[in-house]
Amino acid sequence: MIFAEWLALATIALVVGFFIGAVGVGGILLIPTLVWLGGLPIHQATATALFSFLFTGVAGTWMFQRRGSIDWNITLPLLAGALIFSYLGAMAKAMVNAAALELIIALIIVFAGAYILLHRRRENGGYRDGRSRGQQLLLMIVGALAGFGSGLSGAGGPLFSVPMMLVLGFFPLAAIGASQVLQIVSALSGTLGNLQFGSIDFVFAAWITLFELAGAVAGARAAHAASVILLRRTAAGLCVLTGLLMLARTL
Repeated sequence: MIFAEWLALATIALVVGFFIGAVGVGGILLIPTLVWLGGLPIHQATATALFSFLFTGVAGTWMFQRRGSIDWNITLPLLAGALIFSYLGAMAKAMVNAAALELIIALIIVFAGAYILLHRRRENGGYRDGRSRGQQLLLMIVGALAGFGSGLSGAGGPLFSVPMMLVLGFFPLAAIGASQVLQIVSALSGTLGNLQFGSIDFVFAAWITLFELAGAVAGARAAHAASVILLRRTAAGLCVLTGLLMLARTL
């Protein structure tokens, strides 16, 4: 790679980190970048991107927790669901052709983003709090789906958990805060699977992680300054964009 390509990769990693910190969505943008600029095979690109999200998850969790923006009643069931399924997603990616599964995931993400954009929710209350048994079970299912999608696609759990939680009626900042912790669990579990069934380019991972961390810190600060409506619309728009990118990559 020439210097300009390393610089472009750093710039995109910074932008990706910002969106991860701000709305939890955006990690998928890093995967085609690693393929197009880094020349990595798609399976290695997804594994490398997922490994880097382990560190943005730690940074995002620290930023959101110090501001009291992580609701653990919502977060813990998500983690329970994602713990095993991220590993299974990474295993499935290595053992089978993931094109059809990625196509389904991309369609779900586009649908979720479009639903959030078109569906008007009252911003003065009525959000789920994750305290009933039914909601806890629902969050575990969301975590399992997000974890599997994360391990399979390398996009990071928040790409799947945030739109699903917004559609299900959870408060946007709470969904984004929970997604920061989910990044840690899904990236760690998925990376263990990738180390066993795939490969990671640690040189690229070290380079992009530096800039992702800087972006994630800035994004987390922006998330606490933005309105609920803006957070919902930004997350929804990124879901549509990243879903379309996944469709393009798959097709």
